[in-house]
Amino acid sequence: MKKFFHKAGLSAFMTLSLFLTAISTVKAEDTIKVGILHSLSGTMAISETTLKDTMLMLIEEQNKKGGLLGKKLEPVVVDPASNWPLFAEKARELLTKDKVSAIFGCWTSVSRKSVLPVIEELNGILFYPVQYEGEESSKNVFYTGAAPNQQAIPAIEYLMDDIKVERWVLAGTDYVYPRTTNKILEAYLKAKGVDEKDIMINYTPFGHSDWQSIVADIKKFGSAGKKTAVVSTINGDANIPFYKELGNQGMSAEDIPVVAFSVGEEELSGMDTKPLVGHLAAWNYFMSEDTTKNAAFIEKWHAFIKDKKRVTNDPMEAHYIGFNMWVKAVEKAGTTDSDAVQKAMIGIKFPNLTGGLAQMLPNHHLSKPVLIGEIQDDGQFFTVWQTNTLVKGDAWSDFLPESKPIIADWTAPISCGNYNTETKKCSGQNY
Repeated sequence: MKKFFHKAGLSAFMTLSLFLTAISTVKAEDTIKVGILHSLSGTMAISETTLKDTMLMLIEEQNKKGGLLGKKLEPVVVDPASNWPLFAEKARELLTKDKVSAIFGCWTSVSRKSVLPVIEELNGILFYPVQYEGEESSKNVFYTGAAPNQQAIPAIEYLMDDIKVERWVLAGTDYVYPRTTNKILEAYLKAKGVDEKDIMINYTPFGHSDWQSIVADIKKFGSAGKKTAVVSTINGDANIPFYKELGNQGMSAEDIPVVAFSVGEEELSGMDTKPLVGHLAAWNYFMSEDTTKNAAFIEKWHAFIKDKKRVTNDPMEAHYIGFNMWVKAVEKAGTTDSDAVQKAMIGIKFPNLTGGLAQMLPNHHLSKPVLIGEIQDDGQFFTVWQTNTLVKGDAWSDFLPESKPIIADWTAPISCGNYNTETKKCSGQNY
């Protein structure tokens, strides 16, 4: 009899445990979690905090539409604090502990490179919203920012053809994106007949603040009687003292124009822009673009953030496009399963805020317009040049001999991010 009651009690306990586990599982599945991996402190907070806010706005808007697959979206926000190894730790936490269905995040390439092995190991999905150096394609990453052929190369062509620049200063922050981008640009310039003595390259650490001697060197380099320009891949809050020093030394856009790849409306909102008028930036979006969709986006942003002075910028649009493409891919796949969503993403289309349809290409890059704008005294850009058609993002540069035969294509039969068209093999790792 004692054995009977012992077994009955044990059985009841196990049944109750399974019931509670089932309730817990159902509760955990009540929402679809979305990871937001952007620096809210440190040197990159100046650029990344707004992207966190953008994601919260997009998730709130989607929830007002009824959520996704009948469930509400739940944002999970973490702060990797401009600490590159911490990006990897936080990404692992998001995927293993929080069980997010996708991660939207990173700014610098070094943060993305830190996250990449974690995303691939755990088969997660990362939407990366910022221009980058190319030379990579992962099946687990969707690159919604510009590749070099969608920003850096067109900017050089504009300076060369329209402004007749002959001497070049390639100034960047000392990490993978500026170094690889400048390697591509140096090869491109030399292929165009630019002599090595007419190319000056300089790197500074993150958060660099003492620009006096560097700007003086740039000014001296530009005094050789040839039209000179600065191509800037300086990132984060180092841009504030850099542009301030340009003004201090009277280096105007008429004398030596600067074209920046990492300075947009958000960065300019913290600067005195009067000395910067006429300097340039190359992006795929400007807040000043006059389209119905852009006006609606700006209105929603101001309503959400409750501050009409807050600006919009290119990486915000990249998150806007990437998030909405993810929603469409999940709906198409009928699940948030990573493999299913990755397949469903390819071919998805969504309108750019500046016109035309962005499309997710087999190499996990987008088709984008390219715009070059002049800084105005109100911190906005006036578009002085743009492409007539959308430009397809190229994962591997045609201007580096080792990369020229390489393509990325995540559809069958290739299904590879590093496919050599000459050897017909997927060489090395698939990115």
